[in-house]
Amino acid sequence: MPHPSLLIIEDEAAIRDMIRFALIPTGFTITEASNVHEAKQKLAEKLPDLILLDWMLPGTSGIDFAKKLKSDVAMCNIPLIMLTARAEEENKIRGLEIGADDYITKPFSPLELIARIKTVLRRGPLVSIEGIIQFHNLSLNINTQILIIENNAINLSPMEYKLLYFFMTHPERTYTREQLLDYVWGRNHYIDERTVDVQIRRLRHRLQPYDCDIYLKTMRGMGYQFTGKT
Repeated sequence: MPHPSLLIIEDEAAIRDMIRFALIPTGFTITEASNVHEAKQKLAEKLPDLILLDWMLPGTSGIDFAKKLKSDVAMCNIPLIMLTARAEEENKIRGLEIGADDYITKPFSPLELIARIKTVLRRGPLVSIEGIIQFHNLSLNINTQILIIENNAINLSPMEYKLLYFFMTHPERTYTREQLLDYVWGRNHYIDERTVDVQIRRLRHRLQPYDCDIYLKTMRGMGYQFTGKT
């Protein structure tokens, strides 16, 4: 089986070097571009298995290029991970909503990068062209913010939607209450960690009638994980 191929679109040579040195020992085939123009040339030669795309690029920004990629029939299903120094909640959500499969906030460790890439490659693209995120029998529409389970439409509160959206786009990983506050509520929100427990209970209550609350697991002494594993 051929090794997965990655296209790195990043204007900072030092970051490209760091990513290359981290990934080459893992067997990935690496192609690089420092801007959107170069990236288009590389994509015309060969489509990669995954794209690492910097948010801030000279000329056309990474976020604008991501939109073009996701609107192109030939490339819309290529998994995309955004590399960004923008840690604000609204920017993370914006990146995911335009079709990115994951985001990594700079600075990041090589081990985290490798783990994120492998996770995305295992699960494939998250958001369909119709704006649907699928996780087992859960279908979350990011345009209407309605959850569908077995043909049942469930209207979620804004916070229930944001929490479920985060979990469905970040499955099989354990998050502490503090991390969930940062990623879902945002770093500028000063909220007691017990708020996370309250919202988790409410979300489980929404999922319970369909036996889907089992996806949202409490990892004792650690936090919470969204998983399809029993």
